[in-house]
Amino acid sequence: MAYDEAAQRERLEELIRLLADESGDYRGLSVPEGTEDRRRTLRALMNLREPAPLSGRLIALQNAYLREELARRGTVRLSDIPALKGFEREEALAGRLSLWQGDITRLEADAIVNAANAQMLGCFVPLHACIDNSIHSFAGLELRQECAKNMAALRARHGQGYEQPTALPMLTEGYCLPARKVIHVVGPIVQGALTAREEKELEACYLNTLDLCLEKGLRSVAFCCISTGVFRFPGERAARIACAAVTDWLRAHPGGMDRVIFNVFKDEDRGYYERILGA
Repeated sequence: MAYDEAAQRERLEELIRLLADESGDYRGLSVPEGTEDRRRTLRALMNLREPAPLSGRLIALQNAYLREELARRGTVRLSDIPALKGFEREEALAGRLSLWQGDITRLEADAIVNAANAQMLGCFVPLHACIDNSIHSFAGLELRQECAKNMAALRARHGQGYEQPTALPMLTEGYCLPARKVIHVVGPIVQGALTAREEKELEACYLNTLDLCLEKGLRSVAFCCISTGVFRFPGERAARIACAAVTDWLRAHPGGMDRVIFNVFKDEDRGYYERILGA
C-alpha cells in the first residue's frame, strides 16, 4: 500500500492539537504547515508528556500514524542482515552474530536494547538525539506508560527513592516498533578515568540482558552501544567488552539465541566492531 501523505498530515495535525490541548503549557499551539515541522512538533510534544492516562482516540490515532511512518521508513528484518563470517567452525557462534549500522527502531527482532536512565521513563528532552528518545518516540506513548507502571510497582516494594540499578534489565512491549519487546538497561556513566568496576558493570549489561532473553524465550536481540556517547564510556573499549561478553555467553549457552546483532549508528563504532570481530 502506498504511503498516504494526505492522511498522515491530517493525523499529525490532530495529534498535535490533542497533545497540546491536554497540557496547560501548550494549549492553542499553532500547528506548523510543513510536514517535517509537524513531525518534529509532534515528537517534541510526545517527549515532554508525563505518564498519564491516554484516551482511546489518542492511542488509535498515534498508532495509525506511527505504523504508517514505519512503512515509510521501512522495516529491516533479520533476513536482511547477514551473519558475520569467520565463525563457521564454531557451532555456538556460527550464524548467530551480526553487525548492522542503522536505525535500531526499524529492526524487526524479538527484542532491541535501550540505553535507559535510572528513572526508566525515557528521555524528556524534546528532539534529543539519544537512543532512549528515539525508541520512545517511535514506540509511542504507551511505552512510557508501561515503564511508569513498572517503576511505580518497584517503588511500592523498595521505597519512593528507588531508581533502576545499573545493569538490571527491564522488559517491556515494543508497541509500534517492529521489535516485539524492548529491554531497557542502565549502563555505567563514566565520570573520569575508566575504572575496572565500570568495565564489569558494562559487561553485566550484556550478560544480564542475554540471561533475560533466555528466560523469556526471546531468540533474537539487537544491542545498541551501551554507555558510549554522552555516558562517556570509551567506544573501542566498550566494543571489546560487548563482543567478549556476547561471545562468551553464546559459548556457555549453546543454542540459547538464534541471532545477536551489534547495532551501531556511527562509522567510528562500526570500525571498532569490524576490527574486533574480523568483519
